[in-house]
Amino acid sequence: MAGPACIVPKQSVDLYERCRRGDWNSAMQLQRQLWSINQVFAKYNLAACIKGGLELQGYAVGTPLPPQLALSPEGIEEVRLALTELGAL
Repeated sequence: MAGPACIVPKQSVDLYERCRRGDWNSAMQLQRQLWSINQVFAKYNLAACIKGGLELQGYAVGTPLPPQLALSPEGIEEVRLALTELGAL
């Protein structure tokens, strides 16, 4: 499962469709836009990013199960900025 697709599903499906059509230039352009969310996922743990992003989008999913930690306030802000840039918030 692609973690970022959980919080940017429309953009992820769009990326898939572009690739399926063989529209590689357009797909790469979109992938470059999506890279900011990938960087946040690489910096913090997967579950925290997914749950933090879903919480920001209004889904009451709670925090990750131990031993994983919830995102720090800085992490939440980084996810918020990435989602805002991608039009997912």
